[in-house]
Amino acid sequence: MRKLTVALGERSYPIYIGSELLARIGEFLPAHASRRAVVVTNPIVASFLLESLQHGLSSAGLRHDNIIVPDGEAHKDWATLYEIHTRLLELGAERSTLLIALGGGVIGDLAGFAAATYQRGMPLVQIPTTLLAQVDSSVGGKTAVNHPLGKNMIGAFYQPEAVIIDTSTLRTLPEREYVSGIAEVIKYGAIRDMELFSWLEANIEHLRNRDADAIAHAVYESCRIKAEIVAADEREAGERALLNFGHTFAHAIETASGYGTWLHGEAVAAGMIVAARLSQRICGVAAHDVDRLRQLVAACGLPDAPPRLELRRWLDLMRRDKKVAHGATRFILLERLGRAVIRADVRPADLAALLSA
Repeated sequence: MRKLTVALGERSYPIYIGSELLARIGEFLPAHASRRAVVVTNPIVASFLLESLQHGLSSAGLRHDNIIVPDGEAHKDWATLYEIHTRLLELGAERSTLLIALGGGVIGDLAGFAAATYQRGMPLVQIPTTLLAQVDSSVGGKTAVNHPLGKNMIGAFYQPEAVIIDTSTLRTLPEREYVSGIAEVIKYGAIRDMELFSWLEANIEHLRNRDADAIAHAVYESCRIKAEIVAADEREAGERALLNFGHTFAHAIETASGYGTWLHGEAVAAGMIVAARLSQRICGVAAHDVDRLRQLVAACGLPDAPPRLELRRWLDLMRRDKKVAHGATRFILLERLGRAVIRADVRPADLAALLSA
């Protein structure tokens, strides 16, 4: 088991990374945690992992209840959030009750937003069970629900008390979901760490085949990079926006296609290629670097091109992006592989030419 810390002063919290951690959860909960917990999960995750978590909670002396919500991105909405609030009230949950998110990014976002808003805030522990959630969405305190007009448009920054990453939960993850998560690992290398990017190029087959050592390395390095960035810029006033490389295009793809049609990581993979090609036009990134990124994405079996959308549809969706400031979309582009920058000076003609192509 390895440990990282998201350094946010008095709101700092640990990230625990290891195998078979659910049954030992009592060792990783905050010392001041309530003796009562409510677990939010979905039916699929519950069928594989809930019993082990319940055993761990019981062994630690925690009384616990469960809230089971429908699976899938299509249910990351206001209605499901309201359902969680209703069940918390019916269960008599208190402000001190520990809310545990057991699942992927959808569960983490929903439970996190519920924790942020129920009785104005209750303690939260994230237990991510997908690769994408383990390397990205469980760390950093972003919580949200989707809106028909835009992804993650309604939410709050709300940091957990701890993130407990049990890599053994990935054994039962469907292949498409697992591969989707690799896109976010690639992102970290592309924006900040060429050593990680080169390691991925050399070890992508090991990671795709779920080699335990490869997973442990990918998860640890991804969380290390994200923890550093979040500690420097918790609320995305500057540097944290770099984590959205490819996401402006990805969110447009997800919204246009209907939530859940493209998995988030699939959309991010295609979005990164679009962003890299825009970087070639705007920042002069070498064609060789763009091709290295495309080849790595393709080696994972991830899409390296977006679906066909009309130019007007692209532009309408991107205008609702959270990185729009003072009416201008800020794009996360590459100066080179391993170094990303924020650019607000992308000319509409350059963007239109790229998207039309």
